[in-house]
Amino acid sequence: MKTLLNLWNHLEEGLVALFLTAMTLITFVYVMFNNLYVVFYAGADAFPALEGPMFAIGDVLLDTAQNMTWSSALTRVFFGWLIFLGISYGIRTGAHIGVDLLVRTFSAPIRRVCSILVLLIVLGYAVLMMISSYDWVKALYDARLGAEDLDEFHIMQWHITMIVPLGFALVIARLVEAFVLTLKGQQHGLQMADEAADALKLATDVHPDISKESRS
Repeated sequence: MKTLLNLWNHLEEGLVALFLTAMTLITFVYVMFNNLYVVFYAGADAFPALEGPMFAIGDVLLDTAQNMTWSSALTRVFFGWLIFLGISYGIRTGAHIGVDLLVRTFSAPIRRVCSILVLLIVLGYAVLMMISSYDWVKALYDARLGAEDLDEFHIMQWHITMIVPLGFALVIARLVEAFVLTLKGQQHGLQMADEAADALKLATDVHPDISKESRS
């Protein structure tokens, strides 16, 4: 079980890195092709002896840039997949922002009850979203609609939107994991990020005197 969990964690991290890398590379290649042809056109004007090959290379680069209308659409797809995959990743790493200043003032038993209640509410919301988004993806599958600017690659809209129910399924798995750990007393709810504490820590790292003033 532990091996499977570690495999899942590494796969999740790998997919996040993959989508970020793919978005960066696609954008870089498009910008390069969309601007580099100007250099060769300018070179053809500056060096008449090389006018033929310079214009030929420039034409190829310009034609490639004009045919890359799919790049923007594919970048948006990767960004959307990154968002819905990142929700579950954020739950695991405690990256989501927590608004729990009032709850922190409660006693430990009450905080535990509040954590369980919050987990149940969020879990119910995630289940509702997974079911609803599944119905949406199924409707797109039945309609057989092609994705804008990507249908030439036989990519359908349901291929893109299937990340929504899949992402919420991963969220549910992470919430169940957090719920079990909370019941065992090994975790306090979602373990969300505390921006105030992070900001104070950053400030004290830069100005150590702030820590002394806060204690006084």
